Amino acid sequence: MILYPAIDIKDGVCVRLLRGNMSSVTIFNTNPADQGRAFAEAGFEWLHIVDLNGAVEGQPVNVDAVAAILKAVDMPAQLGGGIRNLETIERWLEAGVHRVILGTAALANPELVMTACKRHPGRVAVGIDARDGRVAVEGWAKTSDVRALDLALKFEDSGVAAIIYTDINRDGAMSGINIEATVDLAFALTTPVIASGGVSSVSDLLELKANQETGIDGVICGRALYDGRIDPAEALRLVGD
Repeated sequence: MILYPAIDIKDGVCVRLLRGNMSSVTIFNTNPADQGRAFAEAGFEWLHIVDLNGAVEGQPVNVDAVAAILKAVDMPAQLGGGIRNLETIERWLEAGVHRVILGTAALANPELVMTACKRHPGRVAVGIDARDGRVAVEGWAKTSDVRALDLALKFEDSGVAAIIYTDINRDGAMSGINIEATVDLAFALTTPVIASGGVSSVSDLLELKANQETGIDGVICGRALYDGRIDPAEALRLVGD
């Protein structure tokens, strides 16, 4: 199981939001490239990067910050936020992003996901961010009537590398990950699932690891790494064992 440290970028700096609220911000590092280097030095094998401004505005915003991270580290990164068309997908992949994450676009334009998967096998993930089981889009500002599972099922056998599932009500709240919803989703799919939202302790990682056989391929961790609640070395050892 892969542990993805999260670098969420707002206005050029590394932040964590509380339940996706763009006005509830904690700044953890003013230099995203330095944060990327710190995660690389800690032994992580992947990075999870989100352009938060881009997610709201519908187009890349923190381009320079993302580019600086990619230049600073020699490790694969997945990127989401403001990626809504094929041109943007290909521009990021050419810039060195290993895998793009389509969230709002996956709901609004499923054909874009299918086309991108055919052109770039293994390099497209779908981000499904749910509030009370319903898919939220546009930087989590709007909640649709579509169930998370129904959206995920649309992309079975389409070549999607992973479904990144986030429970918005848990994200940044340090209340523990929604194990039940994550396991249920993973069990219903053949596409690997990456868990996200609310990881607050090593026990969350252990519980996910114990349910890995349902199809949970990885987990994204943010605030708990930044504030020291989870030790990187211990966490990497546990998910790797």
